[in-house]
Amino acid sequence: MPLLLRNLTLLPGEDEARLTVLAARIIGRRPTDLRNLLIVRKGVDARKKPRVLLVYTVSFGLDDEASFWRNNAGIANLERLPETPQNTARSMQAHAVQPACSVPITIVGMGPAGLFCALRLAHHGLTATVLERGKPVEERITDVSRFWRDGILNTESNVQFGEGGAGTFSDGKLTCRLRDPNSSWILEQLVRFGAPPEIRYLAKPHVGTDRLRTVVAALRAYLLHAGFDIRFSTRLDGITANNGRIAAARLASGEELPCQHLVLAIGHSARDTYRMLDQTGIRLEQKPFAIGLRVEHPQALIDRIQYGTPHPALPKADYALTYNNTQTGRSCYSFCMCPGGIVIGGSSEAGLVVTNGMSNLGRDSGLANSALVVNVRPDDFDGPDPLAGVRFQQHWERLAFESGGGAYRAPAANLLAFLGTGRGASSSSYRPGTVETDLAVLLPEYVTTTLREGIAAFGKKLKGFVTAEATLTGVETRTSAPLRILRGEHGQSPSLGGLYPAGEGAGYAGGIMSAALDGVRIADLIAAQVTETPATAQSTGSPPG
Repeated sequence: MPLLLRNLTLLPGEDEARLTVLAARIIGRRPTDLRNLLIVRKGVDARKKPRVLLVYTVSFGLDDEASFWRNNAGIANLERLPETPQNTARSMQAHAVQPACSVPITIVGMGPAGLFCALRLAHHGLTATVLERGKPVEERITDVSRFWRDGILNTESNVQFGEGGAGTFSDGKLTCRLRDPNSSWILEQLVRFGAPPEIRYLAKPHVGTDRLRTVVAALRAYLLHAGFDIRFSTRLDGITANNGRIAAARLASGEELPCQHLVLAIGHSARDTYRMLDQTGIRLEQKPFAIGLRVEHPQALIDRIQYGTPHPALPKADYALTYNNTQTGRSCYSFCMCPGGIVIGGSSEAGLVVTNGMSNLGRDSGLANSALVVNVRPDDFDGPDPLAGVRFQQHWERLAFESGGGAYRAPAANLLAFLGTGRGASSSSYRPGTVETDLAVLLPEYVTTTLREGIAAFGKKLKGFVTAEATLTGVETRTSAPLRILRGEHGQSPSLGGLYPAGEGAGYAGGIMSAALDGVRIADLIAAQVTETPATAQSTGSPPG
């Protein structure tokens, strides 16, 4: 049984080989007594800046472990871990698994939920047909680059649609609030397909959009080798039912694809699919989300605020900020913070502008950005129907497009000008470009008011955050799905047996990891039904957030 020791600290730049010496000193043994010392977690403690520390949790073994533990169980921060079976991820072979049966399964969408649903099905010895309305990641990159450079939008291949989903053009953060045993399985798979090995133990792991693209392509190659049928530029336009169960997926080409299980991992921007589901009678419901603006600072400024005196061995600094107005019930908070990243155009529909943030693995842009958003509720929408939240998003995205003068330029303003406390030029990394304007008229009044209150409060928490060096760009509207596709027992829609809403677009996740976890959960549920054996390693579920 390995031992786990928490709260070992090093100064930035110190050799991590010292961890063995520190651990041995704490437990009263020689460094050579410690076997197979591994870093389990690595984080940053900046509470007493400028003395910033790197904080580690390590695991190791001892030859006389049982007797040592009997005599030293009271050592602070030391615990004994139970033996666990070999990690499922490590036991998966590089070659394809022979399919266990030929039950027709269809997965719609190749974002994190769809991809990891497929990968988990492969682990169960199953295959599926995977439909993606967008293009393979290599071609998708060309279309997105053209949009950012020239303002030419491909509505079927963009930041939202295509292999890898919206997460392919993001910071690639892998943090998740869910305590799910499948999290380590997902991280192992990402490493297996090309992600940096350190994501296994970093407190705030991220892959970066440049590395994610290669991971996604490698994952696709594995699924093809495993017998999956992957169809790009293939949009789901309808579903066919028989006796209350899914019978076929109707494609935009007119083809009807028979299936007994259909996983809807469509992403939060597939608004035409939402409309089709509503018209078909699939139960949907409104849900709250958040909208606002994206703020951008020099990364060096954020580093100084968070670390005092930055050190090159420290990661690029980030932040997480919240403000609550108890009288109005509105909250303002930072979302999708991208250290060393850029602000990007995330449009997927003609005549609409939406912002997002992205960074590469090296986080080396010299800029830091984050969405600053305010919660909106169903009672803010223009009707009780499930699609009212979609119309709400579209309204503000259309205003942003018009304010930017067309060609998908985004409205922007200096932070002080938005607050009404000063002046300054706006300077944004947003592509395909910005137009300086009054951002207050591009959001609901209650959102603008709460944003101003929140930013002022953030300036008190982080001295220097409110500065003429910061720019706001709008609008940020797609923080999460504007509705939920209901599901009940065994993860299926109560409207149609065999239909499995999954991931962020279905309203059951918020980010790469939680969406991937939800996809794994759905795959396990399907495998349990198809093979009539208990699904292995089922997760504890993936609620929104």
